[in-house]
Parts: sequence; structure tokens; C-alpha cells
Amino acid sequence: METTTTPLDLLHERECLTLAPYAAHSAASLGRVHPESHHPYRTAFQRDRERIIHSAAFRRLEYKTQVFVNHEGDNYRTRLTHTIEVAQIARSIARAMALNEDLAEAVALAHDLGHTAFGHAGEESLNKKMAADGGFSHNRQSLRVVDVLEERYPEFQGLNLSFEVREGIVKHETVYDRPDAEGFHPEWRPTLEAQLVNLADEIAYNSHDVDDGLRSGIFGWDDPAGLPIWNELNDASRKACPDIDHRLRRHHVVRLLINWQVTDLIASARRAIDQMGILTLDDVRRADGLPMKFSPEFGGKIAGLKKFLYENMYRHYRVARMAAKGERILNNLFDVYVDDPRQLAPKFRQRVDRAAGTPDASRVLRQVVCDYLAGMTDRYAMLEYRKLFDPFEKV
Repeated sequence: METTTTPLDLLHERECLTLAPYAAHSAASLGRVHPESHHPYRTAFQRDRERIIHSAAFRRLEYKTQVFVNHEGDNYRTRLTHTIEVAQIARSIARAMALNEDLAEAVALAHDLGHTAFGHAGEESLNKKMAADGGFSHNRQSLRVVDVLEERYPEFQGLNLSFEVREGIVKHETVYDRPDAEGFHPEWRPTLEAQLVNLADEIAYNSHDVDDGLRSGIFGWDDPAGLPIWNELNDASRKACPDIDHRLRRHHVVRLLINWQVTDLIASARRAIDQMGILTLDDVRRADGLPMKFSPEFGGKIAGLKKFLYENMYRHYRVARMAAKGERILNNLFDVYVDDPRQLAPKFRQRVDRAAGTPDASRVLRQVVCDYLAGMTDRYAMLEYRKLFDPFEKV
């Protein structure tokens, strides 16, 4: 009997022909919590990517802080534009290394879905408030968003993403993020696609924080002059484009910074894969270390840039004021909702009511309030604050 080749079969065959043997192949995915039929013309990772893009949590990233609160200016990065930049960089790296672009992009698009309003200050606020319940991590909250909080399908809670995307979310790790991989084989190294998203995240914020810092006037052009990488970037830019104006010079230098980081990462990762003898995905899982990393020399230069940004941007009084304001807003909102759950939005109030009278009622209340606050955008949190604390504001 003649068999029919489907569009999905052709996609799987294309992966076999074009992807490296140590890449994650969608046909070999470890599956979903709730089994589903295969889509006729999209792979598992393509479906994951599109479910993330169409989620409410993804749309809310537009009004969540990266460094600057949204109303500070229209040209600064938001959590959404940061996420899009990470996804673009991740796809470029994956394509250059014959890894699975769809998986890398899906992990990149989802990695900050659980981030709070007001950036890391908001996360720290909820971490303190939830200390008795294990604290708060935006990695875990991102997983909670895609597993539980998104309500889009009648058959199951959440988005029912594949194991590999969910693993990439929970094992996301940068200098600011530490993974808690319980339930996801902590002994396994993440896929190379998930590993490269970690670095794409760093590449994006290293570069756009330089851009936003200069644009905002938080630091000046000559302030990073003591950094070797800054001097090298300036020299390369002036050699390539000697007569451009200051605005274009900033764009050119930031573009060079992204390109240099991506280029070094790809070359360094390829060497590490060869040196570690990685030939299959199982080899990636069992590897003694993460091959996705900058070269030691270049990594040292990037570390210097990160230190500069920490001292001259993230600790700048304007950024500190925005962070402190955001933390106060979330702290006060948390206390009000826990003290009087009647003030919660109806959907969240219903979750609290369902647990009323049970031994777990107090913990459920705190988790519901945490979910509510973590999902808020900057402007919604500020609006709620005014409604609850300003006697002249309509409720």
C-alpha cells in the first residue's frame, strides 16, 4: 500500500538533512504533558512558538520595564522589544550553527513571560513577599504562565508546550538568573538551543543597555573609555565610517558590539563542541560543562562592560529612583490584596474563594496575589496603585 508523504514529514526530513546531529529535532521531542495530535504542516516547536506569540502574557511585555519605565520615553527598550531582539539574535546563532531555529526562537520568546512590572526591582519585591512560599523567580513564573495561567484551550490549562521549550524556560541562566530545574532532569544539560538563548539574552542587554544609556544621557560617550572593548569598537567604527555624525556613530558602534559578541560566541562554541567530543544530543545532555560560551579573552572584555553598566547605569540615581518606586508600588499592592482579597479583580478573587476554608487557603491567597501582580504591566500597576491609594482617583 502506497504511503502519503505529508507536509510535516517533509519538515522533519528537512531537519534531518540540514540540522547538526547534536541539534534538537522536533520529531524526537519528548512530547507534551497533555498528548495532542500532530499538526499537519507545523512541527512541535513551530506550534510552540506561535502559541507563545498569541498569548496574552506575550502582549503584556510591551508595557513592562526593561531598564526604563515605559512612560520615561518611547524610544527605550521594553521587555517586549528586548524579547524580540533576543529572538532575532538566537535565530541567527542557531542558523549559523545548524541548530533548531524554531526551538531557539520559542525559548527566546517565552523566557521573560513571567517577568514582573518594574524589571528586576519588581522581581525582588515579589521574592521578598513570597519568601515563606519558596520565593519568586521569573523563570519559574514564566513556566507557570505557559503551564497554568494562560487560558486559551478547552482541553487543558496553559499552552501545553513541548518538553524542550519548557525545559529551556526553566533552565534559563544568565548573570541575573539562576535556574531551578526541579522536574526537568536537573542532571541534564539543556539543549544547545536553550544554551544559546542564555547568551543571546546577554548579548541583547549588553548592547541595548549601552544604546539606551547613551541615548538617555545616563552616561556619556567618553565614560566607558577605560574599557578595552569600547576603545576597540570606537577605533573599528571610525576606520570603517570616519565621517558619520554622533547619532549614527552610536548606532554603528552598538551594531558592531552585537556582531562581535555573536561572532565570538559561534566560533568559541564550535571549538568547545569539537573539544568536548559532542556528536549527539545525548552528548550535549551529559557534557561536562556548557559549550555555549564566549572565548576567555572576549568574555573578559564583556565582563568589564557589564561591570561598567552595573556601576554607571543600573546604580544611577534615576534608575534607582524608578526601581524604588516600582518596588514600593508592588509591596503596597501585595499587602492590600492579601489583607482584603475583596479588592482583587474578579477572576483572581474567584480562585481565592474556591480555596476558602481549606488548610491551604492562606498559601493560595498569596500565590493568587503573586500571579496577579506578576502579570501586571507597569502602567496597570501604577493605575491600580492610584485607584487604591489616591482618594481622588475613581476606583
